[in-house]
Amino acid sequence: MLRQLPNTDIRVHPLCLGGNVFGWGANRDESFAVLDAYVEAGGNLIDTADTYSSWQGTDGGESETIIGDWMAARGNRDSLIIATKVGKLPGMNNLRPETIRTQMDRSLRLLRTDRVDLYYAHMDHDDSMPDALETLDSLVRGGKARYLAASNYSPERLTLALDLAADNGWAPFIALQPEYHLMNREFEHGLQQVCAERNLGVLPYYALARGYLTGKYRVGGPDISSVRAAGASTYISEQGENVLMTLERVAAAHEVSLAAAALAWLTSRPTVVAPIASARTPLQLSELLPMAGLRLSTDEIAALDSASQSPVVAPQ
Repeated sequence: MLRQLPNTDIRVHPLCLGGNVFGWGANRDESFAVLDAYVEAGGNLIDTADTYSSWQGTDGGESETIIGDWMAARGNRDSLIIATKVGKLPGMNNLRPETIRTQMDRSLRLLRTDRVDLYYAHMDHDDSMPDALETLDSLVRGGKARYLAASNYSPERLTLALDLAADNGWAPFIALQPEYHLMNREFEHGLQQVCAERNLGVLPYYALARGYLTGKYRVGGPDISSVRAAGASTYISEQGENVLMTLERVAAAHEVSLAAAALAWLTSRPTVVAPIASARTPLQLSELLPMAGLRLSTDEIAALDSASQSPVVAPQ
């Protein structure tokens, strides 16, 4: 079941557990319950960032703190793959060398560990890219990061970063975390080709379109009280309904949730290693986990491709 992350010795579960809700939609005890359930199901890849969840008006680091406390309580750090990020925390939203070094040390302290397995540049910045890459390389050489990755880079800037690392003998980005799901396939227009040509593993975020692909948010449906509601509601449309109806047929054929079917579609895409999805409760997580053993047929994949790409024509 485990999937190989290219150019590494890392093998990961097909579902990467997103930590963005820890300390936001889920409190400490609720987060511990989700983390326990994920590991009990064979999960090993947990994604967080130094900025989670600063959008509450805090200093960020809530998610890292909860994950660190949980790992310390369970004594399971060495069996996990921990990913975190730098470059998007308000006030530290840059990739200057001093920011990278300071935030790495902060992340290690909050995570209560001596290294992270995957360290992301959370977004591209106008800072000197060579300085940033050289500093990130120093973290790998110093043992604080095992591997480096990028998120929210354009095809051109990702290519430049990979070329600079190769030319200077620096540790390269070995993975990319883009937004990619049935409601947003922009990744396929440029970035996918770069990742394929340079053998980067892809771990898509917003894999469930901010919760929309769970099927809870529908045209004419009831208002849902959820931390995800505002983001998910942006996809409510005839086009979105077409995607959800197709997902319903696919999910019913396999007796799984719409979310599991949507995640399985992502794992069928070229270069994708493990989509990222979060859960506030073990029950929500249980609806996602069947994606790990789910293989969609060629016809099912084609139907979802068509629904997510073709405009819906209103009846006359």
